[in-house]
Amino acid sequence: MLDGTRKFSLVDESNKEMKRTLTAVYDALKEKGYNPINQIVGYLLSEDPTYITNHNNARSLICKIDRDELMQELVQYYLDN
Repeated sequence: MLDGTRKFSLVDESNKEMKRTLTAVYDALKEKGYNPINQIVGYLLSEDPTYITNHNNARSLICKIDRDELMQELVQYYLDN
């Protein structure tokens, strides 16, 4: 018998997937010699996926993330830390 109630949250899984994707994109940009932060910020501000390399499928990965959700997570993380 369990004493407490378990919580189920899709947000946590979504955040983990977003982090994995963003890390993969970051790594691909770094491998190709780009400044990953500048490239990702350029993409976020312009919504132009050409800021992201095709290397390791990074461009298609970043396009799967909802930009608004990603920006919300980044601002929330910044404010919490």
